[in-house]
Amino acid sequence: MKEKIDYANIPKEEFAFVDRDGAIHDKKLDTKPIGYFKDVWLRFCRNKSSVVAAVIILLLVLYAIFVPIFCETNYSRALTDTMYLNYTKLVPKIPWLGIDGTGKETLNASAYLSYKAIGIETGLDPILEVYRENYEDPKASKKARFYDVRVDNYYKMGMVYLTLTPQEFESLQAWQDETGIQVVYPAITDSKQTDANIWYEADRKGAAKLDSEGNFKPIYRTTTPEDTTYHSLRVAADADPEHPYAYARVTGTANAKSYVVRVCKYTYFQYRYGFEPCFTFGTNAKGQDIFTRLAAGARFSFLLSICISVINLLIGSIYGAIEGYYGGAVDMVMERVSDVIGNIPFIVVSTLFQLHLASKVGVVPALLFAFVLTGWISMAANVRMQFYRFKGQEYILAARTLGAGDARLMFKHIFPNSLGTLITSSVLVIPGVIFTESSLTYLGIINLDSSTMTSVGSMLANGKSYLSTDPYIILFPAAFISLLEVSFNLFGNGLRDAFNPSLRGVE
Repeated sequence: MKEKIDYANIPKEEFAFVDRDGAIHDKKLDTKPIGYFKDVWLRFCRNKSSVVAAVIILLLVLYAIFVPIFCETNYSRALTDTMYLNYTKLVPKIPWLGIDGTGKETLNASAYLSYKAIGIETGLDPILEVYRENYEDPKASKKARFYDVRVDNYYKMGMVYLTLTPQEFESLQAWQDETGIQVVYPAITDSKQTDANIWYEADRKGAAKLDSEGNFKPIYRTTTPEDTTYHSLRVAADADPEHPYAYARVTGTANAKSYVVRVCKYTYFQYRYGFEPCFTFGTNAKGQDIFTRLAAGARFSFLLSICISVINLLIGSIYGAIEGYYGGAVDMVMERVSDVIGNIPFIVVSTLFQLHLASKVGVVPALLFAFVLTGWISMAANVRMQFYRFKGQEYILAARTLGAGDARLMFKHIFPNSLGTLITSSVLVIPGVIFTESSLTYLGIINLDSSTMTSVGSMLANGKSYLSTDPYIILFPAAFISLLEVSFNLFGNGLRDAFNPSLRGVE
């Protein structure tokens, strides 16, 4: 007889799942759940062009932040320094890249001799190589002779007159004795000669008068042995102990005495700043280092655009949220207000603000107000569209049924779903502001250039006059803003796709 089984008392350990169709869904998950922002990060990293653009933007931001901090030495900071203004339009020099600061030039005979004179006096010969010499140009006068040469743009700076106090004069001589580098050179007999490079006999046009052997005839001023004001290094030709050369011209009174001296710009730079002149991006027409100046301008442009982006995000989010959530008459009235403000041409707003507001609050606040006045309109439109999209969803209705208030529904449940679009829009505001500011500055509507402040647009505007003669002055600011605009566009596309909720979990 078959034993009867008591199914009611079978221990649970005896039960086991049976795989009838080969598909059991009750298995433990092998992977951890992915949060929203981690999913955004993973999807963004799959977009290679956006990742490269993000790296470029990061490098540009680091350049704007750290270069002014680590490279802001006296020569880049003291914009009112009289010597600083003499290092004008020096070409880029990057020795480790093979960019040595030299260039080819065609010189007439007078300019050729003046360069040779600099080399003879200082030992720093600007003429490094002669490709073609003493030839006639059919298009020029038959008497004119020309030379095709390669010159060192840093050596050809030559001399400059400086007025020093007694303490500065003594300090400079002590440095010469310590280093063996000569900075001060003999004074000349003609006190009215404004060109410090002419230490030789010359005609009224500045052309050298050579002796019968083709040598320069010095016009150095001599002094008496009792004059011990200068007691440092002397040029090789200063060999007469009874009538040595004078190296300074004393001016002022006995109680307020000063010295007018001829100094070599190249070696004076070494004395002043501790290293040889070497400008990575060159210098502009005011003698300002383009490398550090561009970084300072980029930092200002970044700060301005980020402030405008944050302000527009706050105003646009609140305004657009109210429009989209309440709709109806509220939406209609608020939309008409934004339409009126948004249809005012920005160039008119910025011009009026600069004409009437800048004199009261300053150029930068006036520009900030102009950007904020109309900039939040597009942000509000994006938020409004997102609220219309999500406010009718089931989870919003469920939250309202459970007693959630309007503020909680707006900023706790709907607004987070709009975050992706808003972040993308806010990021893309940054290059837009920089480009607009550059355009306004380039057109002369605003002027952000001063001894203590500049912007990328200001550097573009200042460099346009030298586009044909010294193109590097405008090249680097133009390259910076071009690279920034392209990178931000690619970066914005990657953010838009990464924050798109419909792509969550999609490979």
